[in-house]
Amino acid sequence: MNAPQAHRDWIQANQQLLVAELARLKHRLAEGDDTAELEDRLQAARTAMPAPAAIDRLVAVFGLSPFEREILLLCAGVEMDAKLAAAGPATFALALARLAEPHWSALTPGRPLRRWRLVEVADEAGLAAARLRIDERILHYLAGINALDARLVALLRPVAVPEVLAETHRRAAAALRDLWSTPVPSPIQLVGDDPTGHEDVAAAAAAELGLQLYRIAVEDLATGPVEMDAFATLWAREAALQPAALLVAHGPGSPGAAPHAIGRLVGPHLISAAEPVAAERTPRRLRVDRPAPAEQRGLWQHCLGDGAPALAATLDTLAVEFSLSARAIGETAAALGDPQAPETAARLRATCCEQVRLRLDDLAHRIEPAADWADLILPEAQQAALRQIAAHQRHRLTVLETWGFAAKGRRGLGLGALFAGESGTGKTMAGEVLASALGLDLYRIDLAGVVSKYIGETEKNLRRVFDAAEDGGAILLFDEADALFGRRGEVKDSHDRYANIEVGYLLQRMEAYRGIAILTTNHKAALDTAFQRRLRFIVQFPFPDAAQREAIWRHVFPAATPLAGLDYARLAQLHVAGGSIRNIALTSAFLAAEAGTPVTMELLRRAAHLEAAKREQPLTDAETRGWT
Repeated sequence: MNAPQAHRDWIQANQQLLVAELARLKHRLAEGDDTAELEDRLQAARTAMPAPAAIDRLVAVFGLSPFEREILLLCAGVEMDAKLAAAGPATFALALARLAEPHWSALTPGRPLRRWRLVEVADEAGLAAARLRIDERILHYLAGINALDARLVALLRPVAVPEVLAETHRRAAAALRDLWSTPVPSPIQLVGDDPTGHEDVAAAAAAELGLQLYRIAVEDLATGPVEMDAFATLWAREAALQPAALLVAHGPGSPGAAPHAIGRLVGPHLISAAEPVAAERTPRRLRVDRPAPAEQRGLWQHCLGDGAPALAATLDTLAVEFSLSARAIGETAAALGDPQAPETAARLRATCCEQVRLRLDDLAHRIEPAADWADLILPEAQQAALRQIAAHQRHRLTVLETWGFAAKGRRGLGLGALFAGESGTGKTMAGEVLASALGLDLYRIDLAGVVSKYIGETEKNLRRVFDAAEDGGAILLFDEADALFGRRGEVKDSHDRYANIEVGYLLQRMEAYRGIAILTTNHKAALDTAFQRRLRFIVQFPFPDAAQREAIWRHVFPAATPLAGLDYARLAQLHVAGGSIRNIALTSAFLAAEAGTPVTMELLRRAAHLEAAKREQPLTDAETRGWT
């Protein structure tokens, strides 16, 4: 028999038993003795139960005495049976007078009926005469409906059992299951950078124990002692009725719940956080981070099944460039469609990029790459260095994971680079070229806006950027590095000490970052050599010589731009960098569009003078002599 049918059979049998219990109760309240007919009917209903009835489960779970059981049935009968309701309200005095095995302690605050809020005592009269009302959640439970308490619905979110788990997460789930199975489990914390992985691990462990996992954000926990006691009671009751387990999630920037508040929770529960949190008792901590690249590749292959071989090269790249949870990989693969379709690889990469953009777009400026290797006019040595950066990124999975370099420690494995050179020499364009060649997003972060005069704020700003970027392989371009890095000499005061802390923090994050992090500076000489040693690549962007300037001029105009009589050798005599050349070309194009003519040497001469005036460095006539 399938589970839904078995559940329907149980509900029907449970209702028949409840009817028989209430019939016996009505007869007893009418001051009659139990008849053989009622007893036979009740026994038949019990025999027909395929599993324990709801009332019997409540008795077992909360330790109710026979008298307390009868009180609960009396309160339920008033709500469910019209004849019982017509006879008057349920009171403690009525129960003491008519029900079997009465005892006064049944309604004391420490006994189950009130300790677990199974019944409520109206306070308009003394205890004996006060009306007794069954809690709505318990009333539904007796009727066979085991749904989450309405007072908890807005606070708790059910977590589904994961369809796919990384192997390291599977081992963590087994360890958590064992910890929850101990008679008196210690406080448990899942720490690491994978919050959805925490949920999946906890849900998998809970499922093995027959528990439903719920998640609550730590900021939604009650803070006052009375409110927290009410929540803890309702949750403990819920954990026993479902049964269930609870995950208290500390998100980025979440306020820390008071340790004593968490300590009031009973039943299987744990804390999920990026870093360890304070606790009343020493907790057991399990580390759950996002799957490593090799595991991510395995997850992609598992989720895509027979379609994985057609995307093998793409999956290798995704495993290196993105740091996705097992859940994200499963959801992305499920929504992918036909893995054999020609556009699938591009769509898969675009979907992964979108997940990262959701977090980074609010923190940095995304640059759409518009340049390729042909647009980058640099000496051969600089070109070779940039191609090496691209090669290091492409082969990270092979060298770090397959060949085992990552197993010897991840410190220093980040692709940190310094691009040094005068303004306009191509530093930002080089970042665009790398992003275009590798198919990655490029984000520009102005370090001048990140640095704060307040202690700790700079690190906080940097942490937000790196934490958001860790999900994917975006290239981070930190512009104006001079705002943070000057020559670090002897520490003379607290400002110097904290400046060094900021420097150290950025270096640490760059060394651990799984993507490419680039710093740009116009003054390499001002940077401490100790800082430079911690970067994988340092690329000096020289001021272009005449031959390079001529090559830049030849590449700067789009193919559709109308040109007439341009002398590129003469243009190259103008001593300006590539950025200025592009500005002059763009200005001349607008002048040509306004005049209705092609771009000419005369228009370029006018544009060059306008560009120089903008920089308050006027050109002499000699510098553009022969242009017209």
